[in-house]
Formats: sequence, C-alpha cells, structure tokens
Amino acid sequence: MALKQKGTDAAAADPKKRRRVGFSGIDAGVEANECMKVFLARNPDEAGSEDCTSIQPFDLNHFFGEDGKIYGYKNLKINVWISAISFHGYADISFEETSDGGKGITDLKPVLQSIFGENLVEKEEFLQTFSKECEYIRDVVTNGNAIKHEGTNESDPAVEIVRVELHGAAAFLYSRLVPLVLLLVEGSTPIDIGEHGWEMLLVVKKTTQESVSKFQLLGFAAVHNFYHYPESTRLRISQILVLPPHQGEGHGLRLLEAINSIALSENIYDVTIEDPSDYLQYVRSSIDCLRLLTFDPIKPALSAMVSSLKETNLSKRTCSLRMVPPADLTETVRQKLKINKKQLLRCWEILVYLSLDSEDCKSMDNFRACIYDRTKGEILGGATGTNGKRLVQMPSSVNEEESFAVFWTQDGGDAEDQTVEQQPEDLKTQEEQLNELVDNQMEEIVGVAKNVVSRGKDKLAELWAR
Repeated sequence: MALKQKGTDAAAADPKKRRRVGFSGIDAGVEANECMKVFLARNPDEAGSEDCTSIQPFDLNHFFGEDGKIYGYKNLKINVWISAISFHGYADISFEETSDGGKGITDLKPVLQSIFGENLVEKEEFLQTFSKECEYIRDVVTNGNAIKHEGTNESDPAVEIVRVELHGAAAFLYSRLVPLVLLLVEGSTPIDIGEHGWEMLLVVKKTTQESVSKFQLLGFAAVHNFYHYPESTRLRISQILVLPPHQGEGHGLRLLEAINSIALSENIYDVTIEDPSDYLQYVRSSIDCLRLLTFDPIKPALSAMVSSLKETNLSKRTCSLRMVPPADLTETVRQKLKINKKQLLRCWEILVYLSLDSEDCKSMDNFRACIYDRTKGEILGGATGTNGKRLVQMPSSVNEEESFAVFWTQDGGDAEDQTVEQQPEDLKTQEEQLNELVDNQMEEIVGVAKNVVSRGKDKLAELWAR
C-alpha cells in the first residue's frame, strides 16, 4: 500500500518564512464514493493506470463508518487495482496534507484491510504476481469436473463450467474473490468455507498459448449442499458473481443452468437462492418459465386458470379467485424440475400472464385483482380481514412516499382496548401504498414475460395454440 503526500510545506523548507495562523471550520469530510476507485488489471502494464477496466462498487461509503466519510485529508485520492490473474490487490493513496479538523484523521489502512485482507500487497509484489501466478486458475480447475448441460448459451466453446469442492486450492481462490463479492454484491458476507458441503462452480475460458493451456476466470457461484429430512439434499445458491468485464455475456445464465443440471442428475430435493438480487431473480424466473413452458403436466392446470380469469368477474369484488397452482402440480414440479414452491408461485403468475390476451381488459383486470389480493394477504394477513394488522406510512429519508410499517395487536383481551381505529385518511393511504406495491409487482411480471417471449417464441407458439 503506497501513501504519497503531494507538494511540500513552504514554511518548513524556508525557516525565515512565518506560518500564517487561521481558524478553519469543522472538517466536513469526503465520501469514500467520491475519492476511491477500484480497477481490474489484466497485465502489469495496467497496474497503476486508470486506462483499464473500472469496477463500480454498489457503495464504498458503508465501509467507512456510519456516515461513510473520510476525515483529515486534503484532495485525497485512493486507487486500488485488483489482478484479474491472481486477484491480489494494490492500493495507491495520495493527498496534499493531513490535519485534524475536529473529526480526527481517518486511519485508512485498517479499513482497506477489512475489505481486501491479505490480498492487499505492495506494488512490487503485486506486479510479480502476474508472472509468478499466471497458472493460478489452471491449478484450481485441474482438480475440478467440467459440467455438461443443455444450455441456451453455448456460443463460445472455449467457455466451460468447472465444479470444485471448496477446500484446498479452491478455498484459497474463494478467499481471494471475497473482496470482489463485498464490493459488488450488496449486503454480502463471506461464506464459512470450513463448513461441510460447500462447492464452487467456476466459469472459465480456456486459451492456448505456445502449446500451454491457460484459464481465465469469468465468474463463479458458491453453492451449499445441506440435509433435508429424511434422506435427501437441498441445494442453496449463496453467491453468484460475474466479473465486470464479462457481465452481460450470459455467464450468470450458464451458472444457473449448470446448477439446475446438477440438481436433476443428482436428484436433489430442490434448488433455492439465498437473498437474490432483483436482477438475479429476473434471470432465474426467465429460465424457470422457459423450462415450465415445455413441461406437459402444467398445461391443463394453466389452461383452467386462464379460463377462470376470462369467465370470472372480479371487478365488483363480490367474489375472489386464488391464482395458485394445484398442490399436486407443485409437488410434481419440485420432483421433476427441482423448482421450489415459492419460485413456482412466482413463475405461475408470469405464465398465466403470458397465456392471457393483453387486449382483453376483463381478463387483465382480473389478473391484477388476483395480484392485489395476494399482496394484501401477504402483508395484512388475508384478502378479507386483516387479523389486527395495519399498514401505516412512516417517515423515511430514503423514499418518504413508499415507506411503511406493519403492526398488529396481540390476541386476547378487550377488543376495544387492543384495536386502533383507522381513520378514513389512513385507509386511503393504505390503499394507495398497496396499489403501488401491486404496480411494482406487475412491472416485474411484465419484464420477465417480455424476456421469456424474446427467448422462447417457439415454446410460446405451442402454448398460445392450445
């Protein structure tokens, strides 16, 4: 880690010059997002240069205390380079001067160590890693098994997915990838590699130079196999990360398809994802909807659901309709496709939407009414009756119009003492907030549906022909 102070102190250089004394205000500090940049270097020439791949962390501020600010530096600049070969890091820190403006002087070293750990080295050692560890990824891949699967993205035969158990060389590789996970995946924490059952799926690109095979890491997934009573195993996806230069190339899709292939071939109970991001859920739902479109057992139930939406009139709210798949179908889907119940419910709504005529106002109104009832039931405890729950608007510095809290009264006791009377304005606010949530969920459904249409036209033609 290099620290460089720019310029010289004129008064110190010439003792005859007297230092001027002034009173400065309290140090306002600088946000880490404004003064810190992270880069991915593919070779020694890119180390120390800003003309290489820039990484955009979701938020650097949260590493620097509650307010996310750095204090005590003038014109602070922090540049960090991460090697795309060995994933070591090097930090270059420069500033004009330091002074305590009332908030102290932030010690940068422990903060950077908390992000990059032992991966952070001095520049000379960092440069040497490009030659000394050029075979690092190959050494890890050698101990793994290539995953063959019927994917939708096989455009580059040089790209493959390798499955490795998370110990030995693979465990060391994961420890070096942790800084990228912390920087790029919001709310992430390192997994416990000492716990039994962890594996990694590596997306690697194989190249041949001078008769020597080299491997470039494009992305990875960390998955955990854990026991499910009485005699099965569940597969949980904990982390998926595609390196910034290779995002948008379909590698996340490859990883999800490979995981589904493993679940089927090894008769895993089902596949779950731990706290997925919105985009990961979007990709996952798109994949599962395409799989379900060719799954014959779902077609009769889907057709019946669509007919009910066409024939029922939910506009007057004199009747209700639960838009859920039959229980036996839910179990069949889990057994045959390894899609868990919660994910199937999400995909079911998307498939129903795809099966409806968007120009049929009655059907679409009924569809939205079903989404409304489900959302209301999830938040307030039921489509009719709220079990004492109330949705109340709360002040927030993030988004005042879309912030709310749910609270409910305890069971038992005098109902008059337990229940808080809702005023007309409270009910109006509650209705508005529920409709905002429903609108957001409708947008998510439509977004996935459009992706499914663009990728599965042949499968949809069969669905619409029924």
